[in-house]
Amino acid sequence: MGVDVRFVVYAQNKASAETACGAAFERFAQLDTVMSDYRDNSELSQLCAKAGSGPVKVSPELFRVLARAQELAARSEGAFDITCSPVVRLWRTARKTHVLPTETELSAAMKLVGWRKIALNPTNRTAALAVQGMKLDLGGIGKGYANDFAQAELKRYGIRSALVESGGDIVVSDPPPGEKGWRIQCQIHTDHLPNEDPAHPGVMVLSNCAVSTSGDTEQFVDIGGKRYSHIVDPRTGEALTNRIAVMVIAKDGLTSDGLTKPVCILGEERTRALVARYPGARMWVGHDTGDEKPTPRGDLRAP
Repeated sequence: MGVDVRFVVYAQNKASAETACGAAFERFAQLDTVMSDYRDNSELSQLCAKAGSGPVKVSPELFRVLARAQELAARSEGAFDITCSPVVRLWRTARKTHVLPTETELSAAMKLVGWRKIALNPTNRTAALAVQGMKLDLGGIGKGYANDFAQAELKRYGIRSALVESGGDIVVSDPPPGEKGWRIQCQIHTDHLPNEDPAHPGVMVLSNCAVSTSGDTEQFVDIGGKRYSHIVDPRTGEALTNRIAVMVIAKDGLTSDGLTKPVCILGEERTRALVARYPGARMWVGHDTGDEKPTPRGDLRAP
């Protein structure tokens, strides 16, 4: 998935910790072979290779994340859309070359984009991509999903207190021994953080939840005096320029990771109802003021 993955666990001894972490890393790697859009041999890539040829049987893991992605797409009116890969790839190139995509390139890519072009059949567990050449990108939801699986694997080995982090997405289970929760630093400057440590502003004390952030504080490109985010609005094909940073806390990584992207695109007011549809989910939004030291920073660290 193109990110570093980190586990912090509490176990009875080193051997049991290493065994559990080894199994959890293996599970995470297995999901990478399912969801990666960088691997030509991943299950996702194989599905895309059959775009336009009818329904394709997929694994339970891939079907679940596709189903949640389609649910989010419908509920966000297309602001979350895993079919936007052709446009995302154009903007990846733009970040490397510092040259904007042309209107012709964007127009051609947008013909392959649209969440309604995916048909899922839960009875047969199949997925059908309507247009040949379609590509899917699970980068906006896959890491949180994999974090959940890693935590489940750790619990299967008896690890009840653990933190799993991949690319800024975090899932934590029970608190460390003798602590009220995991101490997680949030660098989005906003009021009313959950369970904030009074002695350490910006430090949240959390357990049994997931935390995800998104925004353009680290991944962006300046072209012609304008700052373009790595986040693309699937409805227009344009990269965001609103300098936003978002944090979502939810009961699991599948939920927190997926919700941050439509919040970035639609803004706080328009996504309140969307976030409210997921019990226990809450969001925080910050905006870059353009100062030397921007107000938000969309990354999380567990001290």
